[in-house]
Amino acid sequence: MSEQKNTHPHAELVIDEDRQRAELWDTVEGERTFIGFVGYTEVPGESPPVWRLMHTIVNERFGRRGYARALVTLLLDRLAAEGRQFTSECTYIDQYLTRYPEYRQHQALET
Repeated sequence: MSEQKNTHPHAELVIDEDRQRAELWDTVEGERTFIGFVGYTEVPGESPPVWRLMHTIVNERFGRRGYARALVTLLLDRLAAEGRQFTSECTYIDQYLTRYPEYRQHQALET
């Protein structure tokens, strides 16, 4: 049996283009709560734009609960669905890609 990548099925991914981050929100104790984010930039000159994923930050209150994995899963699934590629400067995402190599097909070659 394969491991479930997203153990928070009600968590929501929100792209904040102004802040250049992909945010994770979930309902915690009955309230919509900000969990964390992945910061990104768009690589200039690429079409469609390639996202450079820079860092994964989860509020320490929610650490060690699978939220970082849920955040990265939702983000990479969305990028794949939109036909976008990405690069990574984030050690967490690099480790995630070792665990879930199926996302590497969406990873852009570094130039």
